[in-house]
Amino acid sequence: MYGERIRELREERNLTQAQLAEALGVSQKNVSKYELELLDLNTEIIVKLCRFFAVTSDYLLGLSDY
Repeated sequence: MYGERIRELREERNLTQAQLAEALGVSQKNVSKYELELLDLNTEIIVKLCRFFAVTSDYLLGLSDY
């Protein structure tokens, strides 16, 4: 679920994986793996994603639709 949410949020803002990776301080490959859910999110990345996209962790992790 989180991978789909990350991709949707990124695409809504017309960002490439590379641009999001730069904002998060990770590689583009890691962003790709997050979106495919091949790499689990750690707490630091969850916080960075929530702040960057101005969403809650519940939304990001699929626990809420708001």
